[in-house]
Amino acid sequence: MKTFGKCLEEQYPCDLASTTRLQTDLAYPRPQLQRSQWTSLNGTWKFTYDDEGQYTRPSNIPLWDQSIEVPFAPESIRSGIHNTGFHTNCWYEREFDVMPGDDRVLLHFGAVDYRARVWVNGQFMADHEGGHTPFSMDITAVLHPEGRQTVTVWAEDDPHDLAKPRGKQDWQREPHSIWYPRTSGIWQTVWLEQVPQTYIDRLKWTPHFDRWEIGFEAFVAGKTQKEMQLKVRLTVGNQLLVNDTYEVLNGEIHRRIALSDPGIDDYRNELLWSPEKPTLIDADIQLWCQGQLVDVVQSYTAMRTVSIQRDRFMLNGHPYYLRLVLDQGYWEETLMTAPSDEALRRDVELAKQMGFNGVRKHQKIEDPRFLYWADVLGLMVWEEMPSAYRFTPKAVERLMKEWTETIERDASHPCIVVWVPFNESWGVPDLTATPAHQHCVQALYHLTKTLDPTRPVIGNDGWESTATDILAIHDYDTKPLRLAKRYGPEVKLSDLFDRQRPGGRVLTLDGYPHQGQPIMLTEFGGIAFTKPEENPHTWGYTRSHNAPELQLQYTALLQTVNKVEMFSGFCYTQLTDTFQEANGLLYIDRTPKFPLEAIASATLGRGINNEDDTILLESVKVAWSQMEDVFSDALKARRTQPHPVQSPTHCGGDYCP
Repeated sequence: MKTFGKCLEEQYPCDLASTTRLQTDLAYPRPQLQRSQWTSLNGTWKFTYDDEGQYTRPSNIPLWDQSIEVPFAPESIRSGIHNTGFHTNCWYEREFDVMPGDDRVLLHFGAVDYRARVWVNGQFMADHEGGHTPFSMDITAVLHPEGRQTVTVWAEDDPHDLAKPRGKQDWQREPHSIWYPRTSGIWQTVWLEQVPQTYIDRLKWTPHFDRWEIGFEAFVAGKTQKEMQLKVRLTVGNQLLVNDTYEVLNGEIHRRIALSDPGIDDYRNELLWSPEKPTLIDADIQLWCQGQLVDVVQSYTAMRTVSIQRDRFMLNGHPYYLRLVLDQGYWEETLMTAPSDEALRRDVELAKQMGFNGVRKHQKIEDPRFLYWADVLGLMVWEEMPSAYRFTPKAVERLMKEWTETIERDASHPCIVVWVPFNESWGVPDLTATPAHQHCVQALYHLTKTLDPTRPVIGNDGWESTATDILAIHDYDTKPLRLAKRYGPEVKLSDLFDRQRPGGRVLTLDGYPHQGQPIMLTEFGGIAFTKPEENPHTWGYTRSHNAPELQLQYTALLQTVNKVEMFSGFCYTQLTDTFQEANGLLYIDRTPKFPLEAIASATLGRGINNEDDTILLESVKVAWSQMEDVFSDALKARRTQPHPVQSPTHCGGDYCP
């Protein structure tokens, strides 16, 4: 495996179409630990609902009355089911061919929502709870010798349970407000992998820029053997960086790999990962047992570090301004599952083309393939835990377990730069008054810092901050002059935190004053625009009446936000329309609402230098009149009566059942 993600000319990535990486591992489900022998089990499976919960094992099922296309959820169009009703239990089954041999056979599930129980050839194999994280099992012992095998999955997902991490999945029959169609059952890739009797099970990479080292952890599973060694070869292109051998002790390796550091910035910069130059380091890893080569895997890492220094976010030791866009990761016909690997890559490319250097993945643990493309193409990611909405001991237990699994899965991706366990006090609705809710946020903050001390953590994004490395503010006021006044240079920070109430919420709780952390505007905008022939019942936080006006509003708003010296970064709402929510810069099919070049110019603060709305509007209309080949229908738009704007109860996007 080769990495060709390091070249970036200006703000657009180099052509990857000719690279080995794109050709050889287009859709490998686990990008940072790859082997040659694996088989996807995506495709047609037998399917049935069990609304009464009467089946407890595969032999109970009298009839498989439907078929489904995995990995698309049964609520989606692409699944072939497209049933959006309330169903607590569903069953899957398919046959596959694998001949037992000297190797072990592992069965992997990318994600099953919410609880999954798995049988192979009628033998119970696994029980996993958590709708966003992967799980695996060794099925070698139950394989039939003739080679024809059967896998059965029972997925249990109570659509009314608000005490489980569910993110934006609606609990009402039809999507309402800021919640979207539910996702039940299998929604990420199912796959088989053949491994030797003793094999490399897990890897973890941790760059240490200040010491010019890369932390390396490896875990060996399977049959215990003596005299085990791991050989690690790190390269960038044709340049060899490391060729080391380590003894495996008690099935583990924990090493810091020191790179040769010339101390010259020009050389260092060639090796550093950033959105402008996403250099990746290829890793070839071999497991040797008693002098025999038994396992080979390919991986990658990067040399980059993120931190907080006083009031600034730091990337590779330098202040770095974050320009993020809120990305919810939904598609019209496939819901939370991307329609293809190319669709995930395209989302990364579009975000970069629009001038953003990162995304805030909102209320979703994204498919690892998205993180892969973000690593390769150079896009920073804030990873956010999907919320539960009730505060109960069970909800806290579920949240901590799934968040721990998420960090374990994704900590090695260089693109991830911030962890966000809570959003807008969802799941801790009495945060201002209830100590238990405050302790929960603090506990998740410190748990995250314990599991990964190398990245900043936002305890509760939006408002009501307690423990946090970044003071994140959600403010959907779309009047640029008001935003400039609220956060301008004449504003005292004490007045901001004591008197301002964006979304009707205090920014910091009593006893947790702002202590110099970076301040970022992490949700704002939300300007809705739809074509006249589309759904008239869409909503946003404000409304544009035509595409030129949307360009005007976005340009003026971003021009203002870019100039606020208080901010160390921002996150605009949002990347794409999402069902009834029409405030994307792109339609849900990823078509831009106005030209990408104009979006990028505005994102970077290169708007029209005039604050008079009337003059701005006329200037934008003139610009549009010269681009008939881009969006001809937009030129015909006139200022008409807007579609109704259906705002949620709280203007900051707060919980509104």
